[in-house]
Amino acid sequence: MAELVRDPVLMVGEGWDGYRLLDSGHGRKFEAYGDYRFVRPEPQAMWTPRMEEWDAHAEFVPGSDEDGGGRWQYLKDVPRDGWQLGWGDEVRFTAQCTPFRHVGFFPDMAPVWTWMGEQLEGRTDAETMNLFGYTGVGTQALSKYGRVTHVDASKKSVAQARENAALAGLDDRPVRWLVEDAMKYAAREVRRGRRYDGIILDPPKFGRGPDGEVWRLEQGLPDLVSDCRQLLDKDSSFLFLTVYAVRMSSLALGGLLQEVFEGLPGTIEHGDLAVQEEGGRMLPTAIFARWSNPR
Repeated sequence: MAELVRDPVLMVGEGWDGYRLLDSGHGRKFEAYGDYRFVRPEPQAMWTPRMEEWDAHAEFVPGSDEDGGGRWQYLKDVPRDGWQLGWGDEVRFTAQCTPFRHVGFFPDMAPVWTWMGEQLEGRTDAETMNLFGYTGVGTQALSKYGRVTHVDASKKSVAQARENAALAGLDDRPVRWLVEDAMKYAAREVRRGRRYDGIILDPPKFGRGPDGEVWRLEQGLPDLVSDCRQLLDKDSSFLFLTVYAVRMSSLALGGLLQEVFEGLPGTIEHGDLAVQEEGGRMLPTAIFARWSNPR
């Protein structure tokens, strides 16, 4: 039976040439994406910034309504069509200021990509799935180990993911690019009797599928995790679940996996994702739970 480790785990991204967290505080963060620097809202940065001034190329100014919104305020020239960045030896992608305050990828996922690679070390025949795959940076990282199924409800995101793979010279890798509702697709895979060696889940708090399907995390997550469990077996290697912007403990995610993964071997862990500033301070970004099953 998979054992739940009660003590939380901290997974920290320390930055690299393509991304650095320069400073944070007073509800904002100051980041460098390659040669360009940005200020974005960050409610968890409750402390005081270390720097007196932030010399940014642009700042995302949030909307005043409860539904969010907002806009980018450009202070210097920024390529509106994006600029190229990389991670590791192979992964390449286009960073870009999006209307949703993101910059085309989530840098706090870097330690997750490393962890997934450790679970699949030495494999070239692994079958993995990236649900809510966004612009495909995690898919590129997984494609080193075998075939990947990339699923996202956004046609635009999947198109960008394919362009990123081509940019990296990885468009010949065995990846299935699917514009699909994640819940419906996972349920169909269960009915087909499919199995995977690893699954990564990065669901939003709220979203809509390509046919107007409504996703609410607290309501949909238990069933989705249950379907993913049925796509894994005793010879599978991992499941990694991240959750952003919710009032929930990582222990709740760990408890969900403990219940659903009963009957499988391995270990269930939970904790926080964080990014480390250049000055050493750590900024939490998300909670996670993960199941691993070393072969």
